[in-house]
Amino acid sequence: MLCFAFFLASSSSTSQPPRVPSNVAWTSPTINEASHGNALRGLLIAKRCEHCHGSEGFSANSDIPNLAAIDPLSFWKQMQDFASRKRNSAIMSPVAAPLSHADVADLAAYYSLMPASADPFDKRVFPSPAIPPAQSARAAQLIVLGDAQRGIPPCQSCHGPVGFKAGAPPLSSQNEDYLFNQLRDFSTGARSNDINMPMRTVASLLTEDERHALAAYYGSGLGQLPAGTVLPK
Repeated sequence: MLCFAFFLASSSSTSQPPRVPSNVAWTSPTINEASHGNALRGLLIAKRCEHCHGSEGFSANSDIPNLAAIDPLSFWKQMQDFASRKRNSAIMSPVAAPLSHADVADLAAYYSLMPASADPFDKRVFPSPAIPPAQSARAAQLIVLGDAQRGIPPCQSCHGPVGFKAGAPPLSSQNEDYLFNQLRDFSTGARSNDINMPMRTVASLLTEDERHALAAYYGSGLGQLPAGTVLPK
């Protein structure tokens, strides 16, 4: 579900001003702008992105995110956050800053149309090797049910039952190391561009082993199967 308001932390007259996590406000004009890019023009701009993200939107480095079949609104927001440095990245911020809103919408349109199906001839690292059944079972439980005793909602409530939901970052074909790094950064506050703090809250409640399990589950391709699938031994 898209968030339509900025998170504003409570503050007193003696405290620091509240930190706004993103300059993106999901108004109707913004959603329209982000949703109607020119995919053909995006293909041409994306030639600059292929060095890191692969010619088919799948990276050869597990630390780098895959972009194929990404949700256009999610992509657009992350690029705006990189440009404004609401999401810090020494690599991506200089890349995103010169791009116009139209450029980003065109890239979003292009990558959203790229297939996430397997290609044995490219250099993608996705999917990573199969994970142990116990680790898979723990991840599946968090994805489907969450953990009510700790106030952790199921991952699928925001990201969808097969790791995809409009307006949310797709997880079903994302690289393991990238996912783990994002969960770690959210848990420590090193990444803080999530409006209303859903990811910072959830990631901080997860244990290190659970963050690894979730990253390995999605990174191994299990997220492309029905939610909570655990392969037999």
